[in-house]
Amino acid sequence: MQEGLEKRYGLLTAIAMVVGIVIGSGVFFKAEKVLVATGGNLPMGILAWFLGGLVMIICAYNFAIMATKYEKVSGVVDYAEALVGPRYAYVFAWFAAVIYFPAMTSVVAWVAARYFGVLMGWEIVGPQVMTLAGLFLVGSYVINALAPKLAGKLQVTTTAAKLIPLFLMAIFGTIFGLKNGILVKNFTTVATHTFVNENPLFTAVVGTCFAYEGWICATSINAELKDAKRNLPLALIFGSAFVVLVYMLYYIGLAGAVENEVMMAGGETGAKLAFSTVFTQFGGTLLFVFVVISCLGTLNGLMMACTRAFYAMGVRNEGPMPQVFKVVDAVTKMPANSALIGVMMAMLWLTYFYGANLAPVTWFGPFCFDSSELPIVTIYAMYIPIFAMQMRKGKGMSLLHRVIAPILGILASAFMVLAAIVSLKQAIIYYLILFAGIIVIGLLLKNYKHEAL
Repeated sequence: MQEGLEKRYGLLTAIAMVVGIVIGSGVFFKAEKVLVATGGNLPMGILAWFLGGLVMIICAYNFAIMATKYEKVSGVVDYAEALVGPRYAYVFAWFAAVIYFPAMTSVVAWVAARYFGVLMGWEIVGPQVMTLAGLFLVGSYVINALAPKLAGKLQVTTTAAKLIPLFLMAIFGTIFGLKNGILVKNFTTVATHTFVNENPLFTAVVGTCFAYEGWICATSINAELKDAKRNLPLALIFGSAFVVLVYMLYYIGLAGAVENEVMMAGGETGAKLAFSTVFTQFGGTLLFVFVVISCLGTLNGLMMACTRAFYAMGVRNEGPMPQVFKVVDAVTKMPANSALIGVMMAMLWLTYFYGANLAPVTWFGPFCFDSSELPIVTIYAMYIPIFAMQMRKGKGMSLLHRVIAPILGILASAFMVLAAIVSLKQAIIYYLILFAGIIVIGLLLKNYKHEAL
């Protein structure tokens, strides 16, 4: 057994991880929510996609700056440690390992199973889809834990595959919509004048945050990235900008395929209906297969981060049983124990997601929230101290890197938090109670560890 991770990934894998994690399930999963939240107001929906993407680009740019200076084992945790301090870094690492990574991974596993279920004609909350979601989680874990190099190649391959339906819909959906007038109609009329929320723009932006999230996971492989101080910043900047462009073009193309009222009423089949309308039934079904592949690519990228989360604490001799979770297998060059508990956490969050959002009667009373959104908003709040300390400790940096970029990062993160508070209201209170309880448990385990050693 050993404790060092192998430098196995290059720039292409890093870019594919940024693009591949972000582009995947969310653009298909949340397009319906954005339309419903804005009452079919297409310009407002496009603005929501732009604002969500702008927040991502600003934050990614700040972390790209940090990546040129700090390199250790786990990207964002390293930056939190260097800029804010080891205790804050531990809280961040614990949050990422217990809430953020596994919650995101579990939702994406369900989304991949959901769209496969749409192809098969299954009920999206039925036993087939939930069982398949669990199998997708386990399968992704096996690939990442036993064949990490294969997981990297899979990330590049699925990233290329998932761009096919997006580009085809962006191009042909727009042409289709311009020829038959649907695109102009969707731009100039609103499907319904009754918004489902008092603050439709904020609600839509919070919806896009899931679609744009995942780029931070790329920082989790910086210890395994060749020339990380050069390649990670390039991946973050180019990857995030590319994603925003693709999303906005796809959303416009989607608006050219079917009328907003039809798309909103379609629910989980809305995207399939749009593809079938533009590319015929067979073509639409074939392209929808690529959508499922796209979701699986996102799942793979998130699992890459999920399997390394406890390792980030263990290698610092922090958290529960660090001597167990910091061990790297001599054969696979992977933190096998960290990977195992990572997939277990994801399975727990998949169970929660079903009970809180899909079960006929909710299992957790008021403690039911969308685990695809609120953990993301929390992580933006946790970026703020890092950006603030970047201004204080960034000696020798240019005005842009030390002052302007961090201030924009703070404003962008605060905007995302404000949007969540305004749109989600009471759900945030119960989520924060759960969040605080998990953090307290993490701090108790950290203190227990120190006493034991």
